[in-house]
Order: sequence, then C-alpha cells, then structure tokens
Amino acid sequence: MSSETAAASQAVVMGPSFWIATTIFILAYALIISEKIHKTIIGIFGAAVMIVLGIVSQEDAFNSLDLGIDWNVIFLLVSMMIIINIMKPTGVFEYIAIKSAKIAKGKPFMIMAIFSIVTAIVSAFLDNVTTVLLIAPVTLLICQALELDVVPFLITEAIASNIGGTATLIGDPPNIMIASKAQLDFMSFIYHLSPVIIIVLIAYIITIKFIFGKKLWVRDELKQRIMAMNENEAIKDPVLLKKSLVVLSVTITGFILHGFLHMEPATIALFGAGLLLLVSGNKEPHHILAEAEWTTLFFFMGLFIIIGGVVKVGLIKWMSVQVLNITQGNMFATSMVVMWFSAFASAFIDNIPYVATMNPLIIDMAKQLWPNLSGTELLHHPDLMPVWWSLALGACLGGNGTAIGASANVIVVGMAEKMGKPISFKKFMLYGMPLMIESVIICTVYVWLRYYVLKI
Repeated sequence: MSSETAAASQAVVMGPSFWIATTIFILAYALIISEKIHKTIIGIFGAAVMIVLGIVSQEDAFNSLDLGIDWNVIFLLVSMMIIINIMKPTGVFEYIAIKSAKIAKGKPFMIMAIFSIVTAIVSAFLDNVTTVLLIAPVTLLICQALELDVVPFLITEAIASNIGGTATLIGDPPNIMIASKAQLDFMSFIYHLSPVIIIVLIAYIITIKFIFGKKLWVRDELKQRIMAMNENEAIKDPVLLKKSLVVLSVTITGFILHGFLHMEPATIALFGAGLLLLVSGNKEPHHILAEAEWTTLFFFMGLFIIIGGVVKVGLIKWMSVQVLNITQGNMFATSMVVMWFSAFASAFIDNIPYVATMNPLIIDMAKQLWPNLSGTELLHHPDLMPVWWSLALGACLGGNGTAIGASANVIVVGMAEKMGKPISFKKFMLYGMPLMIESVIICTVYVWLRYYVLKI
C-alpha cells in the first residue's frame, strides 16, 4: 500500500460514532437481505436512528450532496413513474406484445425471442419493474392461447429487462445513482454501455434458444389463435397515446441533450411529467400520483441517509483502502474486482443498496489515488472511468443471478405466484445464474479490450 493510502487508513478514527453507524448499517443490510421486515421500513427507521443519534444531522440528511438524499435520483424516478402511469391505460404495451406475437407467426421460441428483445428495448427507456408489469399479463394471454407454460417466458423477460436496462442512464435505478454521483450524462451511458449490451443480448437470445428451443412446440391450429388476434383493439385511448408518445419523445430527446442544455436528467424528466399531466386531460391527478412506487422512493431516501452516516464516520474510507490493498492500485485489477464482486453481490443483495454503498467507496478511493484533483476532474479521471462502467455492468447484470437480485425478478416471481405458476428461488437461479455469468464474462472481455488494450 502507498504512503498516501496508509495515511488515509490511519485517518479513520474508529470511535463510538464509527461503531454505532457501522452497526446500524450492518443490521439494516442483514434485515433487508432476510426480507423478514419490509425493506422500506428498515430504510426509514435506519435513517431516523442515524439522525436521532447525531451520526448525521438533519441538515446533512436533507441538504448535503455527499451525506444526504440524492434528490436528482428521487425526482428522476418519480417523474418517469408519472409519465408511465399516464401511458398505461392507453393499451400501447398490449398492442406491442400482440403485434410482436403476430410477427413471430405464433411460433413459441420466436415469440419468446421477440418478447425478450422488446422487453430489453422498452426497459432501456422505461423502468424495468413497470415494463415487466405491463408485458407479463399479455405474455400470460399469449401462452394460454398457445397452451404453453408461462414460467419460461416470464423468467426470460425478467432477465431481458435487466439486460436492456443496463444500456442507458434511465434504464435501471443503479445507473441513475451512478450517473448522479459520477456526474455522467445520458450519452456517456449510450456510448460506453450500449455496444456491450447489444452483444450480451444477442448471446442471451442464442443461449435461450439452446435452453428452451426444443421444449417449445405447439400445434398449427393454436398458432392461428394468435394470428386471429387484433392488436388495434388493445388501444383504448388513441388521443392520449399520441400525446404520451410526443411527450416521451421530447423527454428522451431532452435526456440525450441534457449535457448541452446544462440541465440535470431530473429536471428533464420533471418537465416531461408536468407537461404530460397538463395535456393529458386528467382533472384529478390523485390516482396517477398514488400509483407511483412510493415504497421504493422512500426506501431510496432512507438508504441515502444510512449510507451518508457510514460515509461521515469513515467506514467507506476504510473499505476503499482495503480495495486498494487488494489491487495494489492497479486500475485494471480494480475494475475486475468491482465488476465480479458487484455481479455476485447484486445477485443476493438488492443492487440498489449495493450501488448506494459502492458509489462513495469509489469516490473515496479516487480521492486517495489523486488527492490533488476534485470535481469532474477527479470523477472523470481516465483511469477511473472503466471502474464506473464496471460497477454499472456488474451491479445491473448481476441482478439476473437470483430471484431477489433485481426488483423486476421479484415482481415476476410474485406475478407468477398469483397466476398459480410459482417460481422457486432454486428454479430461477438454475436459469439466471449461468446467464448472468455468461453476460459478465462478455463484459469482462469488453472492458479489458476497450479500455486497457484499445484504450478508446
């Protein structure tokens, strides 16, 4: 370890505040993983304890960029939820699913492949959870018409949603959190992550062909049921659909240009949500706002404060020193450790709290390596950028490993149970873990080749 990292390690004072904050942090994570108490309750109570005990002040919790709630993440999420909730009744998602099934001519694997691709693309621009919530009921309808087991379709869609969500800043909550802390723009995610995600998606489709291809067979008369469906009947409100698509296009264009416009993504999303509320004709917005995932949003808020507490007492600094000890300051080794550790950690721990912990750890590690730098000069150091991308790839794709690794997986398992088709933890992991490892291997080669061999 260098003299600088040694000095940083010694700078961490492990007094009573350090151990109290660390204990709250560990207990909160243990309870989140156990799922015995709802994670939002843990997040809110843990945050309150941090403030009551004076680990962080209320000023820190609500107003500090480093120690408190990241309002950019919160308002980006809530604004996109509003846009999606207004679009939901139009029937556009049902239209897309039925049209896709007809393009596949009722062939089961073709339907699975097209649904996976559609889910991945939609998830790149909308919330993963909402995407699977909208696609799953139509998937059940298609599978019933073809007399097929819906479970393989639901599992492949959940995994595809996490793959697609990795490609953009707004596709998956971990990316939103990374973008906010690292001050990265929308096009940076497209430029650095989309190429490898396209490769991962192609490999994924080929792999599920080998896994499910021979098992999916139906009689020709059942295929005709699909061809007889009228996708146009799914559109319930064409006027609202046109308005929604225009506003969504404006919002996504805003995301692409937000660096040029000098606006945060949350500002763009909030404008889009406000504009659609204004033009949608909804006189009473209560039901639209009520359908936002407030439990998830409050979990985020609580989590940011808990993480702020352990940042303030020095636990994150201590952890970053241990990472540097392992990698000896070698940034390629650091990228690989971050990617693979993130992948397996996110398979068993919700990737949202995991990334909330890793963000300040990477920033603190960078401060120790380049103590004379600050702001974007530090955050965007050429040697640090591959570490950010490795974190995004590992955390987002790692969620595919188990049924609890990502919110979309949890939603799909819950929906399958309601449909009378329960998916066990073991069954999901049997499919998810090998596919997750395959995707991370591809990403490992990509990061090595792009950033350490070609250096582009």
